Amino acid sequence: MRAAVYRGNQRIVVEDIPIPEPGRGEVLVKIDYSAICGTDVHAFLYDIAPVGAVLGHEFSGHVVSVGQNVSRWSEGDRIVCGGGTPPPGKEAPLRRQSQYNYRLEGFSNSRNRGYAEYTILKDWEPSLVPDGVDQLHASLAEPCSVVVRAVRLSNQKLGDTVAVLGAGPIGLLCMQAAKAAGARKVIVSEPAAIRREVALDLGADAVVDPTVDDSVRSIIDLTDGLGPHVVYDCAAAKPTLHTALDMVRKKGNVMLVALAWEEVPLLPVDWAGKEVQLNTTFGGEPYDWQVALDLISTGQINLQPMILDTDFIGLENIQEAFEDLIKPSTQVQMVIKF
Repeated sequence: MRAAVYRGNQRIVVEDIPIPEPGRGEVLVKIDYSAICGTDVHAFLYDIAPVGAVLGHEFSGHVVSVGQNVSRWSEGDRIVCGGGTPPPGKEAPLRRQSQYNYRLEGFSNSRNRGYAEYTILKDWEPSLVPDGVDQLHASLAEPCSVVVRAVRLSNQKLGDTVAVLGAGPIGLLCMQAAKAAGARKVIVSEPAAIRREVALDLGADAVVDPTVDDSVRSIIDLTDGLGPHVVYDCAAAKPTLHTALDMVRKKGNVMLVALAWEEVPLLPVDWAGKEVQLNTTFGGEPYDWQVALDLISTGQINLQPMILDTDFIGLENIQEAFEDLIKPSTQVQMVIKF
């Protein structure tokens, strides 16, 4: 099978490797679509992915064979790559360690993942794709689960005004999840014109171009001079965390969703007097996946405008795609089609 293997020094090579065989309690999955996540782009940019790793954790596919003692799945079942409940003791380090550092601990080359034609999953790992949801849209269930968890942990309440900084895939999903959770008004700040257009198509009440306007002042003005109740930082840019803390209203909440992988400038005296609350989130748990798949299947999260024809790539183009994504980009969502 073809697989995109990380060979170090920002180099991904498409190689032929054996198709794995499912062992006891495992299923073999033929991957249909694999979305490219910003976390993998950071691993590429900072050269911290293990040499020999096949990355990719946002994918949909179908079961082609099952190992011994597998009764939950049958050949042909349509699945997404996660959302299952791990057995006791099999939880991810993120969920079981008291101190956890994703930058240092989060990458492993112990198995091939989504940037390959086939992958092996434990039988408890996948979730079934709901009827009426196609495989392309199902490939975005993982980032949907991330924003569902972010909104659920954000202290957002019915009728709140919300700002979303960044309209990449996570930001566009987050603004929709915030709407589904009862936000009265959602304002999006994004420098790329095409992403601002998609944000409006997906229901943003207003958009701001931070390269032209003072985003802090503009968003405060759009929230009756008070600032948003909740600000979701989905940009992972150096200035945006300070921007979020600066614009949120008194006693409001900032949720850090996307992560910068370098030190960011903060001047706490600018906003500490507002007694704001800063929250963090990471990944999604099984219930978040269930909610995400429900929101997709009911149309409360609309993925169609996020997936443009120009954003589909073949596996052979993955090196070029990653080189493009480490630069300031206007792509909405890149997806590998197998």
